[in-house]
Amino acid sequence: MEAKRLILALFLLFLLSKSSAFPSRKSRVHKPCKRLVFYFHDIIYNGKNSGNATAAIVGAPAWGNKTILANQNHFGDLVVFDDPITLDNNLHSAPVGRAQGIYVYDKKEIFTAWLGFSFVFNSTEHKGSINFAGADPLMNKTRDVSVIGGTGDFFMARGIATLMTDAFEGEVYFRLRVDIQLYECW
Repeated sequence: MEAKRLILALFLLFLLSKSSAFPSRKSRVHKPCKRLVFYFHDIIYNGKNSGNATAAIVGAPAWGNKTILANQNHFGDLVVFDDPITLDNNLHSAPVGRAQGIYVYDKKEIFTAWLGFSFVFNSTEHKGSINFAGADPLMNKTRDVSVIGGTGDFFMARGIATLMTDAFEGEVYFRLRVDIQLYECW
C-alpha cells in the first residue's frame, strides 16, 4: 500500500511540475512566420492641394480648424487617410495597396498619435488586408503598433509592425516605413 501511495505522490508531483502553476524557466524565442516591408505616403489636405491629398482633418479642437493642424502638438485633430502603399520609398512607384484609417493626435505635452488602420491589398502578390492599432509616439525613431487581424492572404494575422518616419515635408507630407512581422500565419 505504501508503494502505491509513493508512486501516486510522485506521479502527482510530476504532473504539477508540468502545469502552468510552475512555469518553465526557459524563455521562448518567437520567430516571425512572415515578414513584409512597405511604405505608405500621407499627403494631408492643407486647403490648396485637393488634387493630390490623401488625408484630411475631419475633427479639430475649438482652437483649430480643418485645413491646418492645431497648435499644441496637433492635440485634438482627427485625420482620416487613404494613402498609397508602395514597395519602395518612391511616392510615384506603382501602389500595391492602400493604407486606410485614422490617426488622432492625443496629447498636448508630447507629439504623439493613436492609429487605427488597414493595409488593403489587391495585387497579384497579395490579396486581403492587414489591420493595425496602437499608440504612435512620433518623436521616437521607431515605434511598434499591433497587428490585430487580417483577411484573405492575411487571415487572422497577429504580430507587430515597426513604424519609422522615412521622410516628411513640413506638415503636409510624410512617408512611413512599415516593417511587419507576423507571428500567426495561416
